[in-house]
Amino acid sequence: METREILSHVDHTLLKAFATWEDIQKICEEAIEYGTASVCIPASYIRKVHDTYGEKINICTVVGFPLGYSTTTAKIAETQQALADGATEIDMVINIAEVKNGNYEYVTDEIRALKAVTGDKVLKVIIETCYLTEEEKIAMCKAVTKAGADYIKTSTGFGTGGATMEDILLFKEHIGPNVKMKAAGGIRSVADMEAFLNAGCDRIGTSSAIKLIKEQSADNY
Repeated sequence: METREILSHVDHTLLKAFATWEDIQKICEEAIEYGTASVCIPASYIRKVHDTYGEKINICTVVGFPLGYSTTTAKIAETQQALADGATEIDMVINIAEVKNGNYEYVTDEIRALKAVTGDKVLKVIIETCYLTEEEKIAMCKAVTKAGADYIKTSTGFGTGGATMEDILLFKEHIGPNVKMKAAGGIRSVADMEAFLNAGCDRIGTSSAIKLIKEQSADNY
């Protein structure tokens, strides 16, 4: 797979608590240079990135991140503010506790409520697979589909585990035809990125894609 094709599916991510404006500028400029699908950044930087780079960049941010247990009202407010500031993609974390309570309807309703806010903008739903049983993962595939979200996403990258091929194959079996897949967390090689894309993922969430591709290119000389 060509480097440009891989990078066109990458959400170039920086969500560390101590990310400075200089750090954010660096990933934005890399995203423009290498043609990544988006930058995924803390919400507090959205307006500044939008004002600085305008239409050159697709801005993604996270909502209810990373633990997911904010109220639906709070998640809606976060989403509304992010869109007003210039975000075009929202990655929300489900309420994992309600999944564990077996309250799948709550989770479905919350996803639906955020999709109503995002409208024609992209909504990705992080289900944090490392904390879920297979039954719960299947239930979340159904919830994401029923609620009309655009993507199901494996992980925050802040949990106890990240994307696995097993989970992507499970998603493929149980999501609806209009739901795409995003693998995120623990992706540590170009081979990993290629494997997930070849398995049917439309997006890869990682902070290291460009670094990995540069290292691979250097190794080939």
